[in-house]
Amino acid sequence: MLRTSLFAALSAAALLSAIPAQAQEGNVLTLSSEQTTTFVRNFNPFGQTSARYTTLDFIYEPLVVFNRLKGNTPHYRLAESFELADDLKSITFTLRDGLMWSDGEPLTADDVVFTYDYIKKFPALDFISVSAQLASVEKVDDRTVRFNLNEPNSLIANTIVGMPIVPQHVWADIADPVTFANENPVGSGPMTEITRFTPQVYEQCRNPHYWDADNLQVDCLRMPQLADNPQVLAALADGSLDWATSFVPDIDNTFVAKDPEHHKYWFTPSSLVSFQLSQVTPDENNRKAFTDVNFRRALSMLIDRQTIVDIAGYGYPLVNEDPASLGQLYSAFANPEVETEYGKYGKFDLDAGTALLDESGYVDADGDGFRDNPDGTPIAIEVMVPNGWTDWIDAVQIAMETMTEAGLNVKMSTPEAAVWTSSLIAGDYSMTLNALASAANPYFPYIRSFNPDDFGKSRFTAPHWQNAEVMELLGKYTQTKDAAEQKTAMDRIQMIVAEAMPIIPVYNSPSFYEYNTSRFTGWADADDPKYSPVVSNANPARLLQLLDLEPVAK
Repeated sequence: MLRTSLFAALSAAALLSAIPAQAQEGNVLTLSSEQTTTFVRNFNPFGQTSARYTTLDFIYEPLVVFNRLKGNTPHYRLAESFELADDLKSITFTLRDGLMWSDGEPLTADDVVFTYDYIKKFPALDFISVSAQLASVEKVDDRTVRFNLNEPNSLIANTIVGMPIVPQHVWADIADPVTFANENPVGSGPMTEITRFTPQVYEQCRNPHYWDADNLQVDCLRMPQLADNPQVLAALADGSLDWATSFVPDIDNTFVAKDPEHHKYWFTPSSLVSFQLSQVTPDENNRKAFTDVNFRRALSMLIDRQTIVDIAGYGYPLVNEDPASLGQLYSAFANPEVETEYGKYGKFDLDAGTALLDESGYVDADGDGFRDNPDGTPIAIEVMVPNGWTDWIDAVQIAMETMTEAGLNVKMSTPEAAVWTSSLIAGDYSMTLNALASAANPYFPYIRSFNPDDFGKSRFTAPHWQNAEVMELLGKYTQTKDAAEQKTAMDRIQMIVAEAMPIIPVYNSPSFYEYNTSRFTGWADADDPKYSPVVSNANPARLLQLLDLEPVAK
């Protein structure tokens, strides 16, 4: 292990030493938002598996950024305002005056309307399944767009702003936008110009026509290729990175202690990490087990969450034993009946989990030492997690110990992150760990996890579990402003999910956010929790952090 870590550290140091010195000076910000063995030049904002992680937000600016740390407060970006109709059946966005694309062409309501017509024409682009909620999108004037809804929806603004707006004058001529690499993007955000691109490093620099240029003090972003957590740690420790999101073991000793004045971090409870089983897996025998709620419940009781948190997570995460998956992060919305009725299935109990497998007919029918389905067919579970995600790999290894002790045939595979993502989107996997970003309201993790319209588009629906009543209740939740009616719907949703246990919650991961104050100031932290500053591509508020940064005076 020591030899491997040393090799990774030396590899990262060698890689970063090849980066020109000017990247570590002045107003060039070096960051790590993704881990991969090589960079492929792709900036398609609709791409869920191949686009670089700096595409959204930095190249394609959202209409609005909603701040989950401040009660979902809107920070207006391309839009200067929006207004939801009293009947909740339409919402109108007004764009800022004088917006331009990075090539100097005007950015108008026509581009917004085009984008929504475009994702309807090419449904594979609609990775948030917003089209199904829209009756029409109409231009009111050059700066105003009205979205007419099929059903009332009090939370529709949060969904709409999740779709990147693209320039009509570029994308209208693209024959196949699904596979289009968009190597030289024309965007609306602060960092649109790809000034250098190699498999090992790329640079993304200022938009010459950015509307908020006066607030942008960073001239370029530089992304070195870092393959895994140890390489990110090595780069953080030697001061090469300004901004990163990565699991860092024993962070006070391995990172902060290297330069206590400048090496900082701030972790807040965030993404739900859960074990998930594909209910559409091509393996017919596995599918028999995975679609049986008793098997899922038993598996959940075999997971030693606290040990995973303590060892794999170095104590950073927050254990989640909620069968409805919400946990402490959404405690204000919790239905206490969930714990009473189904709480035992969310807690580690090796004996009870083993007994439930026995009672449900999952015994060793062929004498090979592993449990089989009740009909005698074999179960062989492969737990897939991305290569280099060391905390997840450790978590799986801990879980495999108790699963094996209970008689299950289980092994692990570690493909590249892009391969893993594609497999989850397709449901072409056996078992995995998966993460789901937090939100200001539990409606969003539920709709993102269980919406059938997202099957085949998003890794967040990886189990491919669906329930008509859940979808109906989620619809009702957004069709009223009455808090009591919303609570009734949310309480019932939790009971259905807890009973079925389509995912197996393990913990709420902290938002991993590490930063270096030696070259830039203006970072959000525990003393100034102005928004989530995590540089992950699942966090649009990273745009706000970028705009708050200022180079340290020399």
